[in-house]
Amino acid sequence: QVRLVESGGGLVQPGGSLRLSCAASGSMFSINAMGWYRQAPGKERELVAQITSGGSTNYADSVKGRFTISRDNGKNTVYLQGNSLKPEDTAVYYCNANIRAVLDLVPYVRDYWGPGTQVTVSS
Repeated sequence: QVRLVESGGGLVQPGGSLRLSCAASGSMFSINAMGWYRQAPGKERELVAQITSGGSTNYADSVKGRFTISRDNGKNTVYLQGNSLKPEDTAVYYCNANIRAVLDLVPYVRDYWGPGTQVTVSS
């Protein structure tokens, strides 16, 4: 059973920084793209940043220049460093990973999600 577990959320003052981590565990062949999404109250879930297995990155316009996504393939972990945080960054942040695995000798590829971690930017 593949699991994603996020950590690092919390309360941050405007202008502050936060680092989120997400570790994938369980039986898997490989992890393709990994990413971070967020959902604020009353809004739809949106992509924050994504990174491929080769290290190519993609960011939402709202976080470009402030957030950095990275990954450690040896640890099956993805990170999100957020700087110059704004109140509008307040949301539940979800980790996502596209994972290749096998079940009963049948290979498959699917997206997995973590349970989410709350980030609140407020003074």
